[in-house]
Amino acid sequence: MTTSTLAARKPLVLADLVPGARLRDVALVVGGAAFVGLAAQLSVPVPGTPVPVTAQTLAVLLSCAALGTVRGVASMLLYLVAGVAGVPWFADHHSGFAMPSFGYVAGYVLAAAAVGALASRGWDRTPLRTAATMVVGNLVIYAAGVTWLAGAVHTGLAQAVVLGVLPFLVGDAIKIVVAMGLLPAAWKLCGRRRA
Repeated sequence: MTTSTLAARKPLVLADLVPGARLRDVALVVGGAAFVGLAAQLSVPVPGTPVPVTAQTLAVLLSCAALGTVRGVASMLLYLVAGVAGVPWFADHHSGFAMPSFGYVAGYVLAAAAVGALASRGWDRTPLRTAATMVVGNLVIYAAGVTWLAGAVHTGLAQAVVLGVLPFLVGDAIKIVVAMGLLPAAWKLCGRRRA
């Protein structure tokens, strides 16, 4: 067996284990966007900041690790474009881009590229590598979100970090721990099924 044959058989991300290439990819892209939209509705307001706590970032990072770079980016672009066009699936059933937390949504697209690329290199198969992948994804989301937030609420970046990062660090740490359990466990489960 040649190296290219082995590479063709070895899945790069979890989504590659699902048969039926094109139909599978469309379903996974739409499913990823819908999963993030549902997770966005698990929303709790945080006093003193216009950004709510949601399950959205966990859904973004898990789905994009499972989907890989191309499908993950496509899924998050679908989520963003449909939400801007009026689908009320941003946090608290919002849509459009005229909200202080829209930068985080835009950051999901960038995070999808980063997390998908790391996952395709095996960075979602062990708890420690998964943690590193999730930290990178969160940092990308924060960078976009804080930049937009600063402009939206007319404040400096330091104050935007106080409003849009600090209140969420503990929650994001918990989400990372959840991902550290789920992604490696999914790989182990899929490995057993393929054996």
